Amino acid sequence: MKKTTDIIAFRQPESVDDPLTEIARDGARRMLAAALRAEADAFVAQYAEETLPDGRQRVVRHGYGPERSILTGIGALDVQRPKVRDRAPDVPAEKKIRFSSAILPKWARRSRSLDALLPVLYLRGISMGNFQEALAAILGKDAPNLSPDVVSRLTGEWQQEYDRWQRRDLSARRYVYIWADGVYLQARMEPQAECMLVILGATPEGKKELVGFQVGLRESAQSWRELLIDIKARGLAVPPEIAVGDGAMGFWKALDEVFPGTRHQRCWVHKIANVLNKFPKSMQPAVKADLREIWQAETRAVAQTAMNVFAEKYGAKYEKAVTCLTKDSVALLAFYDFPADHWDHLRTGNPIESVFATVRHRTVRTKGALSQKTAKLMVFKLVQASAKTWRRLKGANQLPLLIEGVTFTDGVATSVAENRAA
Repeated sequence: MKKTTDIIAFRQPESVDDPLTEIARDGARRMLAAALRAEADAFVAQYAEETLPDGRQRVVRHGYGPERSILTGIGALDVQRPKVRDRAPDVPAEKKIRFSSAILPKWARRSRSLDALLPVLYLRGISMGNFQEALAAILGKDAPNLSPDVVSRLTGEWQQEYDRWQRRDLSARRYVYIWADGVYLQARMEPQAECMLVILGATPEGKKELVGFQVGLRESAQSWRELLIDIKARGLAVPPEIAVGDGAMGFWKALDEVFPGTRHQRCWVHKIANVLNKFPKSMQPAVKADLREIWQAETRAVAQTAMNVFAEKYGAKYEKAVTCLTKDSVALLAFYDFPADHWDHLRTGNPIESVFATVRHRTVRTKGALSQKTAKLMVFKLVQASAKTWRRLKGANQLPLLIEGVTFTDGVATSVAENRAA
């Protein structure tokens, strides 16, 4: 009687036994292999009429490449990329028919969605050294292609992507509105906090895009001037109709120099905060309600009347607060000359503030544990990822009217307002 020795693998305490995930990975592996074969077959079918002098088909399948592991959202998948061969003799290399998979690029090691996930995880508080441990339960043991060295190389790729983005051509772009703000991040123990100067723009289709992104030491006129001049030099010749920002004087001075025809709109959120700081805390709820009556008014005349009432009500005792409000009255009420559907976007700098809320949360949680270079790249990647979910402007059909020069009164196009008056 033969004796056999069976080897039984003991499950390690830290391992996760999940048959459902294993079945999903096996199914995904098979589907990916089938999709790659179908893609290669479709490519060969395109050149079915291309034949050699002896009648054989010129482009044919040619086996598979070496097996490699691709890291996806459900773990690592081992796949082989189909190969295609051009059998035409005496054809220069540059004229050879070559197959390039759109599903699985030649040097891909991770899915694009996973690359987009990494900066988000970092900004949520997971350090580079902990990526592998944090994702092991989802992506499988040891999470291949996520070692600290690989992530470091990935930041190098982000740097190259950022450099290409900074050199992109803007001659074919037009931005009707822009929002500008400076976001401060205290990186590690640097003596000065870096200021990230950010400009978002709204296209004639109502889509919001990241227009400018630059790191400076402070929100000075020179820093903003450099960013605006760079944007203009890359082809953005038509000035925006209006710019939205806070009271930082550096941006407005630079804007008047680079795009002198652009209107100013001060952010009401920042202005309200500045005005409330000049009142006792016990009065702030009532004062805030009075300010709301101004910036939520249906027409400019009603808003101006409410501002005058505010000045009369508080001017005697709180002159500084009233001056803080009234000195920027023109810029605060500029949104009334634009479509009413866009007022929610034009009255505040929320389009930028909402994007960088996550960034501030990350730096607080890690007590500033970001290098200056890493902070810049992470913020850039986060903005790119979040841009896919930015909502379009309501009433985007009003934007072409602005471009054509149609004037708006209290949010209504002039011709419509005249008809109502008649």
